[in-house]
Amino acid sequence: MARAAVGREKRHLAVFRSAYERIHAVVRRIPRGRVATYGQVARLAGLANGARQVGYALHALREGTTVPWFRVLNARGASSLRNGGDVTQRLLLEREGVRFGAGGRVSLDLHGWRPRRRAVLRAASRHASSRRGTSWEVKGAG
Repeated sequence: MARAAVGREKRHLAVFRSAYERIHAVVRRIPRGRVATYGQVARLAGLANGARQVGYALHALREGTTVPWFRVLNARGASSLRNGGDVTQRLLLEREGVRFGAGGRVSLDLHGWRPRRRAVLRAASRHASSRRGTSWEVKGAG
């Protein structure tokens, strides 16, 4: 019985890792000066109703990561971060030329990323397959 539970847990972790890797691959594709929403990243990563999972994946990144986590905003074009994370996010986006309007919101019409879906899915698939067979670790807080 314990052996079966371990097997289920390993399968669950593999799915979890794969989803996070796909999310990170999509976020890496967001160009400088552009933003995407949590829901948009989830859709592009193939995760139906996965906006919250995108937030978890980005929060799990280590400080100093090369994944541009700050380019992901909520559906209103605002930061969902707290405890100073919103200030950091805003500064990093402004450094890339993203302008904030009233209420600290970014115009998704002006700065929103409009990717070619196939290219993003291919990149996410390539990144996930290149990670197979290597050790994986959760990337710390972002």
